[in-house]
Amino acid sequence: MLDGRAADAESGAAILEVGPRPATKTEERKPIVIVLHQLHSNPGHIGQWFTRHGYPLDIRRPRFGDPLPETLENHAGAVIFGGPMSANDSDDFVKLETEWIGVALRERKPFLGICLGAQMLAKHLGARVYEHPEQRVEIGYYPIRPTPHALRFGKWPERVYHWHREGFDLPHGATVLATADGDFENQAILYGETAIGLQFHPEITYAMVNRWSGRNPHRLTLPGAKDRPSQLSDHLAYGPKVRRWLDSFLPAWLESHVRAGL
Repeated sequence: MLDGRAADAESGAAILEVGPRPATKTEERKPIVIVLHQLHSNPGHIGQWFTRHGYPLDIRRPRFGDPLPETLENHAGAVIFGGPMSANDSDDFVKLETEWIGVALRERKPFLGICLGAQMLAKHLGARVYEHPEQRVEIGYYPIRPTPHALRFGKWPERVYHWHREGFDLPHGATVLATADGDFENQAILYGETAIGLQFHPEITYAMVNRWSGRNPHRLTLPGAKDRPSQLSDHLAYGPKVRRWLDSFLPAWLESHVRAGL
């Protein structure tokens, strides 16, 4: 990841490292907190969308010592992305991020958890995060089924990209937005009006699929995983539909604080 405000070569997103950029007369939108878990990871197509629509990216990596804001008053929302760790791990940064989700919930600011971030949301709300009893995984594109509650967030894609070995139970008080008939039932949840957890990776780019599948061949031998050629060809077939969905999903998510009465 490049430092400062340089454009990321893969995501195309204007990067703002640790702390929001001072507002200017021509820039009215508040930044989005982006929580990442590896030095060279990036927010992919989601970061691109925010940048195109004028939202600066306030990137934080608590795993490497970055602080998280005490309030989201000066931010439009927050996204916690995925990572190779588990929401059940005892690392301080995992506990910190999981507890910090409470800031967004209390202030009723738009919060989005992706894969690990969704599992952290579920755990924060008291639900179980678990491995499949037969050690099955979801790696590659798999079908999902949106519920009627999901319609406010646009026309959902029929297949989405996954890379995970754990799932989560439905937290008390949460609403299911998408489910699946496969190994992990809960695919998308809504808590209140402003917090969403997605078990899948809508931010994924072709380069990310290529890198993840190329650097982790041992993962592709796990039960349930798709092979690398299938992942790449499926991305060409289904990736554009996911990107089109982001064009309706992200605005609806950002506007959720209006439904919450803020």
